[in-house]
Amino acid sequence: MFRKIVLGTTAAIFLTAASLPVSANGINIEQFGFGHVAGGNQNGFNNLIGIFQDGHANETISNQFGNSNTTAVGQTGAHNFADTWQNGSGNSAGVGQFGTDHNAVMTQDGNGNIAAGVQVGHGCEASVNQAGSGNVAAFVQTCP
Repeated sequence: MFRKIVLGTTAAIFLTAASLPVSANGINIEQFGFGHVAGGNQNGFNNLIGIFQDGHANETISNQFGNSNTTAVGQTGAHNFADTWQNGSGNSAGVGQFGTDHNAVMTQDGNGNIAAGVQVGHGCEASVNQAGSGNVAAFVQTCP
């Protein structure tokens, strides 16, 4: 009896996932450790969010309003915070933080913008604001 329920449930999940439209949004979250927070919002089509957090008490918030936006956040360590906002279409944002007590905020308002950053060590602060279209920004910081 148990096997029939599991197989039936697995088939239902597979059929539901297979019937999603091509324009569906996607979110992938992997968290290891404890006390992490991940959240956000997607409004539009073909938006993707990928989040990886390892350690403890890391926080990520990703918001996407528009179409075909991509966000990737990876954090290892403790007490790191990443916040991404995308309003428009075709924007890409990526944050990699290694260590403790980092803060990164990326805001993109327009189309076809790219923002990427890496912070290593302890207590780095970064803020990127892009308005318009076709902007590219990148940063790398090492803090003591």
